[in-house]
Amino acid sequence: MSFRAPELLFLLALIPALIALAFYTQRRRERSEADFGDRALVSKLIDGRSETLRAARLTFTLIGLTLLIFALAGPRVGGREETIHKSGLDLVVALDFSKSMWAEDIAPSRIERAKAELSAFLGQLAGDRVGIVAFAGETMEFPMTTDYSALELFLKDLSPADMPVGGTAIARALLASKRLLERGARDESSAAKVILLVTDGEDHEVDPRSVLDEIKEAGIHIFAIGIGSERGEPIPLGARGRPGRSYLRDRRGEVVLTKLSPAAEVVLKELTSATGGEYLRASGGTAGFREIRRALDRLERDLSESRRIVLHEERFVYLLLPALLFLFFARLLPERIGRTRVQATGDNAKAKRTSLEVKR
Repeated sequence: MSFRAPELLFLLALIPALIALAFYTQRRRERSEADFGDRALVSKLIDGRSETLRAARLTFTLIGLTLLIFALAGPRVGGREETIHKSGLDLVVALDFSKSMWAEDIAPSRIERAKAELSAFLGQLAGDRVGIVAFAGETMEFPMTTDYSALELFLKDLSPADMPVGGTAIARALLASKRLLERGARDESSAAKVILLVTDGEDHEVDPRSVLDEIKEAGIHIFAIGIGSERGEPIPLGARGRPGRSYLRDRRGEVVLTKLSPAAEVVLKELTSATGGEYLRASGGTAGFREIRRALDRLERDLSESRRIVLHEERFVYLLLPALLFLFFARLLPERIGRTRVQATGDNAKAKRTSLEVKR
């Protein structure tokens, strides 16, 4: 047998102290009675006091307290070993919502295809916690959760037009994803921490590689999907099929073409290889989430942990119930025995006669 909280057994030292206190109290009572005269006579004058009941109350109380202390210490038996397999993902999807994601080189558009495949991707998860970072020049975040329907609701009507600042700040998105993972961390070893970056790679701000050290230090793996064609695609500013539909133009009035350049792919590959992730390029009319799912499964298998734990059977209840019963009965027991009116009258008469004889 072992105890879950053996330090509580030190409370057993209170039991001898209570016994000593009870004897001390009894001795003081006896001395006080002796001060009134003959102790036997005083005992007769005190109505119904029972030393037997007093001793029984004390005994029940001490037994109850002893059992209660043992119960609180958490007695356990057995020692069955089991192997626990720990795995899972804490995943933040950093999804590019810059205006270039409106391009239609992947039907119906880069952003709509990415959102549709992300929704299907979430439907394949079970127990993994997921957060969302929607980014352009700034970020919008949805915290870590296993409520995938809430994530889909967040993404459903979100579009590049909703982003407060234009641009493609990948470095800022990575740092926001890192903070999201750290705020929602369960513990250091419970799950692999992953950022899934989905972007067309056109970052005109800070070099994303500048935040690599922070990401690596946090033990985060970056996986990335590059979306876009090499030839370039115009960026529509209106709904498909709408009359007079226009395209994004630069300051000289020329139509802007967006593409996933070789230089952008180099950056994405460096981000993933440096953190133990993988890079995939969207192709064949898909955004690549199916392939990423397989890559994440491989990572999860590689990082899964197995450890042996010892399982005990708790036995505190077998002590707690008797302890409460002993304390309950100790509370019920009286210190005095009730006597009948006739007996009390007879005793009073005897006491009076004794008093008269003493006076004579």
